[in-house]
Amino acid sequence: MRVTQGMLSGNMLRNLSNSYNSLGKYMDQLSTGKKINRPSDDPVVAMKGMDYRSQVKQVEQFERNIGEVHNWMDNTDSALDKNQKALERLRELAVQASNGTYEEGQRSNIASEVDELKEHILEIANTKVNNKYIFSGTKTDGDGGDKPYTVDENGNFNFEGNQETVNIEVSSGSKITVNMQPDEVFTEELFNDLTDFADALRQGDDDEAIGEYIGKLDTHINNNVDARADLGARQNRIDLIENRVQEQAVTAKDMMSKNEDADMEEVIMNLTSQEAIHRAALSAGSRVIQPTLLDFLR
Repeated sequence: MRVTQGMLSGNMLRNLSNSYNSLGKYMDQLSTGKKINRPSDDPVVAMKGMDYRSQVKQVEQFERNIGEVHNWMDNTDSALDKNQKALERLRELAVQASNGTYEEGQRSNIASEVDELKEHILEIANTKVNNKYIFSGTKTDGDGGDKPYTVDENGNFNFEGNQETVNIEVSSGSKITVNMQPDEVFTEELFNDLTDFADALRQGDDDEAIGEYIGKLDTHINNNVDARADLGARQNRIDLIENRVQEQAVTAKDMMSKNEDADMEEVIMNLTSQEAIHRAALSAGSRVIQPTLLDFLR
């Protein structure tokens, strides 16, 4: 086959174009730090990258969910702690009031403190976190914006929430209950007992009748302790799940990095080598374009 000047020039230009493409690829890898910058660069890496990215996004969502669980449970525990202190104070008042040395006026003062503590416990029952009532089941927005727990002037108790559980997914296929059942602590019986206790103090009931409220308050205190114990067990579980999810996040990101991130040392070496090749190609190409016989026949 006869090789012409045009063929030599065409081959040279095509090879130079390929060399420029290689230089461009290595420059892209160097500037982005990624093996590929478009799916056509390596479809296999691109497909694996989509899977790894989906896994990383899923784990990151679980981490956000766990943060929400911690927020809900921590605020629940804080509220129950305040409720515990209020109930213990009420028990102290019941013990004091059952002492026969207290006069009617002193018991009336105790009744006023009982009323204030009842209002305090009612506020705790209506605790709102991130615009959600945490002690009203799944009806976290209340009833049309109204508080879920109310006690009217006559001492009548009303609850507008429900007894359903709030579950949040914290790992693949694993959900955890974050709320406390409303009927565990903030019950109608609790508020009725506090109303009756205050009435008994004002009416001047005998010491024995007032002393009966000590046992009733002990029951409510035990209910609060049991609720906190159950909450603590779930907090311990979420801590274990959080550790596992964090390990999954590290593994998923490491796999994605190995699949997508370029080896910068290798990229720099390839780029340097390609630059040398390109210069050699340019030097060789300049020799191809030499004077021909036609140049001397003019």
